[in-house]
Formats: sequence, structure tokens, C-alpha cells
Amino acid sequence: MTTVSELPSPLVLLPRAQSGDEHAMNHLLTRITPYVARICRSITHDDGADATQEALLAIYRGLGSLRDPAAFYGWVRAVTVREAVRTARRYGAEHSCSEVESRQEANPLDAVHISDVLDRLSQPHREVLTLRAYGLNEEEMARVLALPVGTVRSRLFRARRRFQEAWQPTAA
Repeated sequence: MTTVSELPSPLVLLPRAQSGDEHAMNHLLTRITPYVARICRSITHDDGADATQEALLAIYRGLGSLRDPAAFYGWVRAVTVREAVRTARRYGAEHSCSEVESRQEANPLDAVHISDVLDRLSQPHREVLTLRAYGLNEEEMARVLALPVGTVRSRLFRARRRFQEAWQPTAA
């Protein structure tokens, strides 16, 4: 049985998968599944498996539209975030964006505190903060959330302020 790490690189598999090689497509999707699942879990929390499945399906269907192989991971991230947000909205506000992926904090308890503070924020505020944590700018967030850029900017401003207000008691 072949493990994920033994599979060829996605950049090696990509041209073969785009040309219709089903074996290469299967290996490519298997190779990126942990990356896609990690993003989906961060945005949808309890519905991460459903979001991962939707994202992988969208990647499978849209792979032919990718023209620049060097943009593969950025494209996968954009498709995954879009599908995860759709899944979060479909399954309801109570589950979406409840944790942000830990990024090697100096104090492991900080990740717990961050998750707790995010849980206390509204869904729209959790969404913009999570998308920002994944490196999306305001224009990209506006496209993903289907909102005007001005709305995204105001939500981001308010979300940051609410997060700081909620964080202050735990930071002391």
C-alpha cells in the first residue's frame, strides 16, 4: 500500500491529471487531501469532512481550467476556502469558523484561548478573521463571501476590535 508521502509531487501529477490520466488524478487528489481537510476544518469545524468532499469535487471538476502549474496551491486554497464557506453557510452559523489552525504559538494555551475568543464572536466576524488568517486580502474575501469590499473591510475592522476586547481579560 502506497502512503501519501510516497506519491509523486502534485506538480508532477498535475499535467498528467489535466490530460485525463485517471490514475494521476486519483494520486493528485490523495496527495492534496490533508491540506484541503486542514483548511476546511479551520473554517467549518464540525462539518470539515463535508466541506473537504465538496472542495475535492470542485478541484476535480475545475482542474482543467488551471493554466499555470506554479499557481496550483494558491488555486487549490482559493477553491477550498470558497467551498468551505459555502458548506459553513449551508449547515448553519453555530458551527462555522470556530477555530483557526494553530501556528506554533509560543504558549500552547494561546491556541485554546484564541479558539475560545473566536467562539464568542459572531459568524461574520469569525469568517473574516479566519479568511485573513489564511492570507486572503479584502478583495479575495469579498469574492469568497460574495460581499462588497467595503462590507468586508468594515467587518474585518469590527472583528479585530471585538477580538481584542474579548482577548484582553484572558491576556492578563
